[in-house]
Amino acid sequence: DLGLATANTIASVLAGARQVECTLNGLGERAGNAALEEIVMALKTRKDQMNGLYTEVNHKEIYASSKLLSQIIGIEPQPNKAIVGKNAFAHESGIHQDGMLKCAQTYEIMSPSDIGLERNALVLGKHSGRAAFKDKLTQLGFELSNEALDEAFYKFKDLCDKKKEIYEADLRAIVAAEISKVEERFKLINLQVNDCSNALSSAAITLDCEGELKTDAAIGDGVIDAVFKVVDRVSAITGKLKDYKVEALSQGKDALAKVTVKVSFEDKAPVIGHGLDLDTMKASAAAYIGALNSYLSMKE
Repeated sequence: DLGLATANTIASVLAGARQVECTLNGLGERAGNAALEEIVMALKTRKDQMNGLYTEVNHKEIYASSKLLSQIIGIEPQPNKAIVGKNAFAHESGIHQDGMLKCAQTYEIMSPSDIGLERNALVLGKHSGRAAFKDKLTQLGFELSNEALDEAFYKFKDLCDKKKEIYEADLRAIVAAEISKVEERFKLINLQVNDCSNALSSAAITLDCEGELKTDAAIGDGVIDAVFKVVDRVSAITGKLKDYKVEALSQGKDALAKVTVKVSFEDKAPVIGHGLDLDTMKASAAAYIGALNSYLSMKE
């Protein structure tokens, strides 16, 4: 509870413990869980102080594993989180940048490549083929079945038609969505929204409901509320939004919007849904529908 989980763990190892409990990104039910990545890299980086002790964890997979977990559960590590936070290897001030150019060890006691983080984030393009796509996913630490690879490649090519530059973050999001996908009882076909500052917002939607197309419309207190309400109308299942989060996955005005929602359907335990699209409204609708599909899958 005092933020000393990693320190206590390292102390216990030096005192004779040979099995420690930890979690990726330090996540758990509450506070106080030792972060796997911090323990592994502390033992590796300061092995001169560790009496020859080591783990057999593949530290090159740390960053990929951390990002995949974050994509699936919708909880990103805080920016200043050691090892896997987005600022862990960032250098903005002039003196830091100058020191890094002269000698990286000035401000980094470990290399980003030690955890599998490569700085060349710009990847592939619309002319890239399936083989190059598969090879890049392998470099990122992903192994997909042929069916999942085909679906991910189709989404990648569709994205290439919509935005000029594709980044590793985009690929990770595509793969994470494919890995965590459940049976789609409801699938988004079309969405139309209308927002107005002086009137109620509205949304019209068409869903594929197990092969049958259904269209309906609803009004709400804002566009997002209208979108979620019309999904409830079409599915005849009422959901209560518990949490809503949107983030830009890469840079530029054409960055992919990733929406994560936590929804309680029929007053049952909340489920998480993800949506990915250049259009935030479509991503929001997809996330809510994804949560609905997850709920129905768990219910069955």
